[in-house]
Amino acid sequence: MAFSRKDFLKSTAILGTAGLTFGAAGVSPDSPKKRVTNAPKIKPKALKPGDTLGLVAPASPIYEDSVFEEMLENLRDMGFKLKLGKHVRDQRGYLAGTDENRAADLMSMFEDDRVDAIMCIRGGWGCNRILPLLDYELIRNNPKMLVGFSDITSLHMALYSQSDLISFHGPVGKSMWTDFTKKAFMNITQKGAKTEFTIPAEFDDSFVVAPGKVKGPLFGGNLSVFSAMVGSEFLPSFDGAILFLEDVGESVYRIDRMITQLKLAGILDRISGFVFGKCTECSAGENSLTMQQLLDDHIKPLGIPAFYGAMISHEDNNITLPVGLEAEIDADQRTIKVLESGVRT
Repeated sequence: MAFSRKDFLKSTAILGTAGLTFGAAGVSPDSPKKRVTNAPKIKPKALKPGDTLGLVAPASPIYEDSVFEEMLENLRDMGFKLKLGKHVRDQRGYLAGTDENRAADLMSMFEDDRVDAIMCIRGGWGCNRILPLLDYELIRNNPKMLVGFSDITSLHMALYSQSDLISFHGPVGKSMWTDFTKKAFMNITQKGAKTEFTIPAEFDDSFVVAPGKVKGPLFGGNLSVFSAMVGSEFLPSFDGAILFLEDVGESVYRIDRMITQLKLAGILDRISGFVFGKCTECSAGENSLTMQQLLDDHIKPLGIPAFYGAMISHEDNNITLPVGLEAEIDADQRTIKVLESGVRT
């Protein structure tokens, strides 16, 4: 079954919590949505061989059994034990089960002492719908590593802004786990390395939007999901931040529309640096601006270091970034350097 993010965004909306009741542990209509400013950020413990990954599907499901089983085999081959969420195989249209059950699965992994880290099996659409259902105080008191990208952008923003927890924009369970992706993931999540990410020559379609070098906390993810959160309480402060974005299957005019939304919301005026990873299958088409023209229009006038082409994408080879931690970008060299460890070793 094929479906795109823009189909999700056309046909769904964030679900309100009025009148809902929940019987699952850790999920309550009265869960606190506390926002602590200038609170110490919480780093999860580092991954190590033999750790148990809790697998959850907070957005869309994996429809094919063969793909699901291949994912399990790949993760076990990497040395991890696995605990599957009760509803990780559920399917409800383009969602992996009901909002309540997806939220309950995620909360159960934070509560379970046998689970060392949490990995989302895929993106799709649905995380925005469960944000009001999570118990952020419980998460703050039971911090664990959470990893994923695409629709998982919502969780990264919410966990940072509501629970002060550092999470990781990186592979999902069903990712291809190429040598490049695996090495980047292990360096950040196991070794806690202060890594400088460059763009390999064979994948280099990068260009400089505006030159320079700058430091700041890393925030961002998938542009479609990120822009759909604008105006909510689940976004952090972007003062001095480095904003990184990526997307897939969107026409350039739709990318223009979403970046314009960030501009009108005042977010672009607050950031100190900007990185667009790759816009995969984002056709310019006839009578379209190019991505470079679009970024020249919106980002270049900001006068901040900015570039396109980092290994942040819906493609096979990707880096892993700790969301909310200090980093440095060099637009001239098209590099991202993580300046502090994202884990407790």
